[in-house]
Amino acid sequence: MVLTIIRICVHTSLMIVCVCKAVSEKHIRAAVRDGATCTRDLTRRLGLGSCCGKCLPDARRVLSDSLSAREQCTQAAAFFPGNGKGLPA
Repeated sequence: MVLTIIRICVHTSLMIVCVCKAVSEKHIRAAVRDGATCTRDLTRRLGLGSCCGKCLPDARRVLSDSLSAREQCTQAAAFFPGNGKGLPA
């Protein structure tokens, strides 16, 4: 008998970044949509990094990715100004 173990890695938007304050990637992305642009903004809005600080490297990565995605959406909207959603009218 052969036992086969299959590991499936699923990217979920609910990865907890800050265990101390229960802040997930989803919370950080929402904060960026609401105007956060730096880790100081995330600390003020979400309390992120205010306890042990071990979350800050991952928080910076998520923040950077979210800001890049927002910039790409802004550029796409400028390219396709038709309906304001970044899509051709």
